[in-house]
Amino acid sequence: MALIKEVRGFTPEIGENTYMAENATIIGDVIIGKDCSIWFNTVLRGDVNSIRIGNRVNIQDGSVLHTLYQKSVVEIGDDVSIGHNVVIHGAKIENGALIGMGAIVLDHAVIGEGAIVAAGSVILSGTQVEPGSIYAGVPAKFVKKVDPEQAKEINQKIAKNYLMYSGWFKEE
Repeated sequence: MALIKEVRGFTPEIGENTYMAENATIIGDVIIGKDCSIWFNTVLRGDVNSIRIGNRVNIQDGSVLHTLYQKSVVEIGDDVSIGHNVVIHGAKIENGALIGMGAIVLDHAVIGEGAIVAAGSVILSGTQVEPGSIYAGVPAKFVKKVDPEQAKEINQKIAKNYLMYSGWFKEE
């Protein structure tokens, strides 16, 4: 079972049908929606401020979510996929967004609905990523707009696949 730890009077709240890998760590002021998956070696550290995660979100292996004390929070919408080894620090990720493997998203950045952050990209503090766009690079810059329906379809497919994958582990 995942390490779920109370801190400063805050106990994580986990939505129904949420899979948490045995070595995932969820600490403090964290609220996770339903049908989510929190994968191996992932850390959700709500010790200094809040982390709010919507429904059908997958946070893949090795990712870390954290905030700044009294200055930033993490907000993640519904149907979001966060790739392997991603760092999200005090940022907002809107519905249907995809954060590629190894990306870093810094404080007060906003990733718009259906946007894609390419693998390995660094979204600097305060950056506003346009809905339905692709950002890539270090620091990340606008690459192009994507067809909103196509992006929604791809991102929702990934989110649904991770719900299926988590079911494999629940059966054991």
